[in-house]
Amino acid sequence: MTEKSSQERDYLPGLGKHYLMPFYDVLHRVSGLHAVHRQMVEVAGPGAGHRVLDIGCGTGNLLRTTGKRHRDVELVGVDPDLKMLARAERKLRRAGLKVRLDRGFAQELAFPDASFDRVFSSLMLHHLDGESKGEMLAEVRRVLKPGGLLVLADIAHHGHVAHGIAAAGFTVEPTRTRRLRMFGDVGIEVAKVH
Repeated sequence: MTEKSSQERDYLPGLGKHYLMPFYDVLHRVSGLHAVHRQMVEVAGPGAGHRVLDIGCGTGNLLRTTGKRHRDVELVGVDPDLKMLARAERKLRRAGLKVRLDRGFAQELAFPDASFDRVFSSLMLHHLDGESKGEMLAEVRRVLKPGGLLVLADIAHHGHVAHGIAAAGFTVEPTRTRRLRMFGDVGIEVAKVH
């Protein structure tokens, strides 16, 4: 955990409150979110040597799923919550995975242009207001290499998420929908940068 944002921002922690963090991984298991993560990794299809970024990585569940299936990719996670990152670091180390974890914000990614082949975001977009969503998508587009993919899962809002991604300059595939216990429908968006 080395990088720090150039400016501080307010953020909504996972589950909405810091004191609920111990229940984050329990909810992940009970809700069936692991199946969404498996599907995200499958459709992303990272290849050998790819750099993969998870924005809003929380406790590292999606990074762990990716790393277990694709040992030959470079994994990077970003989250504004230092406690989540500390938990992710322990969990990923126990899984035998080498992952770079940085404190940072989706709207202000501290990475060079065209530096990632795949970018993930799971159940994080709804935490951002409209302006911040646009800033995040612009940042994702900036850090993705030409032909790179954004694979984003969020609470399904009848095409609004896909429309916002398309408006940011991505080519968006049809939404894949999956039902989660306690959350309802989750849309998985796959978008390519030109």
